Amino acid sequence: MVFSSISFLYYFLPGVLLFYFLVSHKYRNIILFISSLFFYFYGEPRFIIVLLFSCGFSYIFGKWIFRCQVPWKRKVFLLFFLFGNFGILFYFKYYNFFVSNWNSLFPNMFPYLSITMPIGISFFTFQSASYVIDVYRGKVDPATSVFTYSTYLSLFPQLIAGPIVRYQTISQELKKRESKITDISDGIRRFILGLSKKVMIADMLGIFSKELASLSTNTVLGFWLRAIADSLQLYFDFSGYSDMAIGLGLIFGFHFLENFNYPFIASSITDFWRRWHISLSSWFRDYIYIPLGGNRVSKYRHYLNILIVWMATGLWHGASWNFILWGLYFAVLLIIEKNFLLNFLNRHPIFSHGYTIFLVFISFVIFNQTDLSLLVQSIKGMFGFGEISFCSKEVLFYLKDSILFLIIASFLSTPVLKSIRSWILKKNGGSVLIDILEVILPLLLFLLSTAFLIDGSFQPFLYFRF
Repeated sequence: MVFSSISFLYYFLPGVLLFYFLVSHKYRNIILFISSLFFYFYGEPRFIIVLLFSCGFSYIFGKWIFRCQVPWKRKVFLLFFLFGNFGILFYFKYYNFFVSNWNSLFPNMFPYLSITMPIGISFFTFQSASYVIDVYRGKVDPATSVFTYSTYLSLFPQLIAGPIVRYQTISQELKKRESKITDISDGIRRFILGLSKKVMIADMLGIFSKELASLSTNTVLGFWLRAIADSLQLYFDFSGYSDMAIGLGLIFGFHFLENFNYPFIASSITDFWRRWHISLSSWFRDYIYIPLGGNRVSKYRHYLNILIVWMATGLWHGASWNFILWGLYFAVLLIIEKNFLLNFLNRHPIFSHGYTIFLVFISFVIFNQTDLSLLVQSIKGMFGFGEISFCSKEVLFYLKDSILFLIIASFLSTPVLKSIRSWILKKNGGSVLIDILEVILPLLLFLLSTAFLIDGSFQPFLYFRF
């Protein structure tokens, strides 16, 4: 089950909300836990046991670490937990990738296994890791019961595609929270905004990209249009899901942290990663980069720390060499910026924005192409290497048909509408106008999104595969 489906929007969610607001506060976690398990079981019935095991495993180790007073024993408990937690992730996500690469050097040493990766495993294993590490560091007290903790880890608004919500962010709200009318109304608007971004923009960009990929002749312009469309699709798809998750959280009384902050207005790659998938980049910063020494070490050790973190970031996204290359690509760019380029970029904002967008578009070509030979072909094609023309009649046909949509999508990836809203609020009577628009527009967007869902084909969220 996905958020952008008729079954979720018109059956599952209304049913959950009905039960949730009918029962007293002390039973609301029960409703959330049961509905979250049903939500996951609906999509992954075989792997519900993996989720439940992860809940119990991390809860028990969190308790043991908290109660233990002997430093070396606490460290041993932590290491055992990390080995088991990430061992599960390795088995489901990376085992066959490891085997394929190892067997290419030493044939037939390890057998391939028929393994299906559970949806959302990268997210809930990272959340459980952050919980146990934070308990070990004394940043948060362990959950009062396995039920409370399992409700946190399985919470369906963010279970299968994030954002990565740390226990300390919502620990108090798990115990006691209010369902304020302002939060509920804000949550509904945020959810509908995310749904619209996914259904009306991301999915349409995906169709445009597939049309370009199906052309009989490759062109420079065609490769660049695909790079732009794929980058914008990934942004609207994943930020749309994050908006929906944050909106649902507000409806149920939880305040998740923001996961995107208009990354396409970034002035450097460093700035881009402060704005893109914030929950993931902050996770790697706090649990890998800083423990490795961060930038408080020698210059070359600092570079090594960056390379390790970004190789891990690439691998988190998938068991494929293109993701490792993608991570190392950003690592090299960040090292260059930290060494000498960042000061120059800060003094030249127009150039810095163009530089950033140019490199980000290239990065998502690497991200989207798991076949390395096709990846090389795409990169070469973008710069006109080989026998390739700049344009063709087919490309111009699709560009003419979609140019307005691309412009609108690019416009909506910036905070211009947010600035216009703030400007209207400052005018006399502006707050009344905004109040009216914030009732009418979400309703229209919801109806349009429903029409798109009924008329179109199913398009899963891109981050489900991670």
